Amino acid sequence: MNAPNQSGWRPEMGSADAAPSATASGDKALMLEEPLIFELGRPGTCGVDIEAPETDVMPSLARFLRAEAPALPGLSEPEAVRHYTRLSRQNYAIDLGPFPLGSCTMKHNPRLNEKVARMAGFADVHPLAPQQSVQGALGVIAELADWLTALTGMAGVAMSPKAGAHGELCGVLCIKAALEARGETRKVLLVPESAHGTNPATAAFAGFAIENIPATAEGRVDLAALEARLGPDVAGVMITNPNTCGLFERDMKRIADAVHAAGGYVYCDGANFNAIVGKVRPGDLGIDAMHINLHKTFSTPHGGGGPGSGPVVLSAALAPYAPLPFVQRQGDGTMRLVEEEDGAHEAPASFGRMAAFHGQMGMFTRALAYILSHGADGLARVAEDAVLNANYVLRSLENDLDAPFAASGPCMHEALFSDAGLAEGFTTLDVAKGLIDEGFHPMTVYFPLVVHGAMLVEPTETESKAGLDRFIGSLRSVARRARQGDPALKGAPHFAPRRRLDETQAARKPVLAWQGDRAADQVKPKGAG
Repeated sequence: MNAPNQSGWRPEMGSADAAPSATASGDKALMLEEPLIFELGRPGTCGVDIEAPETDVMPSLARFLRAEAPALPGLSEPEAVRHYTRLSRQNYAIDLGPFPLGSCTMKHNPRLNEKVARMAGFADVHPLAPQQSVQGALGVIAELADWLTALTGMAGVAMSPKAGAHGELCGVLCIKAALEARGETRKVLLVPESAHGTNPATAAFAGFAIENIPATAEGRVDLAALEARLGPDVAGVMITNPNTCGLFERDMKRIADAVHAAGGYVYCDGANFNAIVGKVRPGDLGIDAMHINLHKTFSTPHGGGGPGSGPVVLSAALAPYAPLPFVQRQGDGTMRLVEEEDGAHEAPASFGRMAAFHGQMGMFTRALAYILSHGADGLARVAEDAVLNANYVLRSLENDLDAPFAASGPCMHEALFSDAGLAEGFTTLDVAKGLIDEGFHPMTVYFPLVVHGAMLVEPTETESKAGLDRFIGSLRSVARRARQGDPALKGAPHFAPRRRLDETQAARKPVLAWQGDRAADQVKPKGAG
């Protein structure tokens, strides 16, 4: 297929002079250029007739009266509805196509899970409701906790952390509490290059110094370097397994044994649990703490700032230090939350509280619905299919994109490529932007940092072979254009609602609010009118 020019015209369309003028303005068929709602509205008008409010107000509220009407756009109801509907058509969603974001596990979310989460008894539960009135909700939390400990082979679990990074902090604070209980002060956490980027930030937030452990040429932790650094000042290691290069850490048990022998603990970032759920129990590998992203492994919608949930499974060595509150089964079969007033007796070693309440009920119900609908054998199939799909992507594209760890054995949940071999002046960003023109959301770019110009693709287990073939064909086409130096690729995307941004300006000088008459001075995308 011929590449488009700056107007979006292709040679096979015929004469460029015959192209409709709407193309130049950004309008394409039913995808219209959408102004801001303030640009649509008419100042001083209102789409609804409202009687003037009473002017007599309580004296204590008088100072809050507006001196002038709020600067809201004046639109009728149809205009407002159409505006937001048109905007919604410009959103990419998992219901439109795959999100191949490596390290993010953006899988399809079964609608059954959503139906369960919206049941009134769960969706409307209040965190301050009397415990005897929410026994079903507490039972869901307890049953989900049982599944998580069984799947990981761990002794306990903290359910209250609200996200992956929050779970990391929980695990690190458990390590810190365990060391303090031993009367030791260890200030260093070792973080391999192949770990997730939040790991060093979490360690620093908890008051630890971070030291890097290099990766080997095949993309795994350098065991010799790690063993050489262990000592009485090392609290432990924060490791990601499978790691961010998409590889399973084959020396995980040896790493854990070495850290334990030196008196430290092993924290595992469980964000990639999707690749091993039902196949490997982290507890059997010597891991002491691991967070589980319910919003990744167990299907809940991911991104957009929430909701998230990051329960932390704990070994017998760290379980006594888990935060409050936690659900406890009583002898008569009822459930109760153990709070601070009972903590001194029920959990004297707990490091305290991490959140106001016990977690995100919607996350718990979705995750348990997902687990029960799959069963133990189905969860193992989830991991098998996720790994199969990732290896299919890797082997299908390794001749079109450089795959730095293709010789390191099968990948796990994600396939990693680099920008090596692209034409002079062409970058990973050009490949990502070109993929937008093909109708796909780009993969994760420039991460992990151990690979220059990284392109990290995670197809997840919910993509069919036919769907993967379409994605692979599009990425192969864009990759070949980048290798051949197709100049049109430098201007991509050509068919998106917005052209390529000046990303430096967009990051350093974002315009996030309507500025009225100053709107003309806003930073605009390249190619925008």
